[in-house]
Amino acid sequence: MKKSDVPEGAIKAVIFDIGGVLQLGGRQRINPRTIHTSGVHQRIADKLKISLDQYLDSIDTAYAKSIEGQLSEQTLLGILSLNLNYPKEKLKKLYIDSYRKIYTKNKWLFNVASQLKKQGYDIGILSDQWHISKEALITEKDFKIFENKIISCDVGMRKPDIRIYKMILEKMGVKPHEALFIDNQEWNIIPAHKLGMKTILFTDNRKIKEQLAHYGIHVK
Repeated sequence: MKKSDVPEGAIKAVIFDIGGVLQLGGRQRINPRTIHTSGVHQRIADKLKISLDQYLDSIDTAYAKSIEGQLSEQTLLGILSLNLNYPKEKLKKLYIDSYRKIYTKNKWLFNVASQLKKQGYDIGILSDQWHISKEALITEKDFKIFENKIISCDVGMRKPDIRIYKMILEKMGVKPHEALFIDNQEWNIIPAHKLGMKTILFTDNRKIKEQLAHYGIHVK
C-alpha cells in the first residue's frame, strides 16, 4: 500500500517514543523539565558511592544541554568526568552498561511496529535522548525497521517544543492528521494533539492494541 493509495484523512504514519515505550525501564519523571531520575541515574550514583542528590547536581546542566544537542559527546563526558571525578572512558562504559541493564526492549511493541510496516504504514521515531542513552538504547539492529528517526540530541531541540513534531512530520512527508504519535508522557502528547496529530498515551502493552483499534489499526 502506497501513501497515495490511502484515503484522504487516514493515518499514514505511526511515530513511536523510545524510553518508556519501545524501551521499558526506569521511573517516570514528574514534569517535562526535571532531570530524568530513572533507575539508571540511581545505579550510577550507587556505583560512584555518592548520594543521588549529589550526583544529579553534578550532571544537571550538562545533561540538559546534551539532550538538546548543545554539547558534543566528548565535551559532555569531559564535564561529567571532572564533576564526578571518574575517568571518561570508564564513565561512558558505566552509563552504557547501566542503560542496557535497566531498560528492556519491548519486544511485543517492536513486533507491532513490524506488523504496521508490513501493512503499509510508515513507522518513525521521535525521542528525547542525550548522547549516551542514544548509543545505549538505539541500536542499528533493533531500529533499522524505522524509516525515519528524530532524536533530540541530533537536532538541537526536544519535546515538547512544537518544532520537533513538525520536523518529524516533514521528514516523513505527512500532514499532522495523517500521523499517530505514541508517547508515555502526557506533556509530550499535548503539543502533538494541538498540532492535529492523532495520539496515544502509552501505559502498557495490554492497552495498546485497543488504543490502536480506536484509530482503525489492527494488530495481533
